[in-house]
Amino acid sequence: MKVIETALPGALVIEPRVFGDSRGYFYESFHKEKFRDIGLDVRFVQSNVSSSTRGVVRGLHYQWPNPQGKLVSVLQGEVYDVAVDIRRGSPTFGQWTGVMLTADNHRHFWVPEGFAHGFCVVSETALFTYQCTALYDPSADRAVHWDDAALGIDWPVSEPLLSEKDIKAPSLADVPAHLLPEYVV
Repeated sequence: MKVIETALPGALVIEPRVFGDSRGYFYESFHKEKFRDIGLDVRFVQSNVSSSTRGVVRGLHYQWPNPQGKLVSVLQGEVYDVAVDIRRGSPTFGQWTGVMLTADNHRHFWVPEGFAHGFCVVSETALFTYQCTALYDPSADRAVHWDDAALGIDWPVSEPLLSEKDIKAPSLADVPAHLLPEYVV
């Protein structure tokens, strides 16, 4: 397994070792001890799958309180995946990083607790999977506007297909401080 650090400390791209031949391929999408060895001693309690079409943007989502760390990957298609540091007091507050996740590159993206997460589908369709460190909590469900100008995310779409929740999401500057996680050293 290869680990690639991003511009945001804690947000990691993970490339599993893929074993393939004429029949197809195999890889470990998660191995507790190997992840612990790279500093991710996580326990997943929920696994989700999302299917979307080209131009869909989902996000930028987070939970507060009861934050979720997410290990995300693509089983079919291609998405541009983004993490934004929204932890009050963080030296990288409001900064983002993005990575292309595809069924062919088998990459995983670790989005730590305290980060907002979103993705944009760039293939005809995409099957997206993510494992979470906390259960979904509807009362803690939050969002930041996908194209918040202050964040400056370089999305590969100008007119995305959005949910009502994502259309109405506030800019990061308009989220009340008590609804944002706090940076802890």
